[in-house]
Amino acid sequence: MTRETQRLGRFSSFSGLVRWRNALIQANALQNGAYGCALGSMANELSDQDEQARTLLADLFKTWEELIAAGLERMQAKGALKPDADPEQLAIGLMAALQGGYLLANTAHDVRPMEIAIDQALEHLKSYLA
Repeated sequence: MTRETQRLGRFSSFSGLVRWRNALIQANALQNGAYGCALGSMANELSDQDEQARTLLADLFKTWEELIAAGLERMQAKGALKPDADPEQLAIGLMAALQGGYLLANTAHDVRPMEIAIDQALEHLKSYLA
């Protein structure tokens, strides 16, 4: 989460999101899509086995979503994102695309599914740009 806080903690433009996306894709490409997301892997393994771990992981995902939503709110405050955009919903959608992309990239050992998933989520987000 420290890395994500550094990457997402200050973005206030669509290009900031694209830079975040590029860093994720680049890091995942170095391993041919293998290994996926550590939080996602732990959530998959532990959520049905350990309630305390599930709660902690849910909180971490929520924090990650909140980082994205806060950046989208900064964009909205600057007038770069339409007033009718819902930063929380857009953040959840972006996180779902990211986590699904991680899973597919890990399974295929190819970063392309992750790239496609994030890019489609960002394309949707573009429809809310002012």
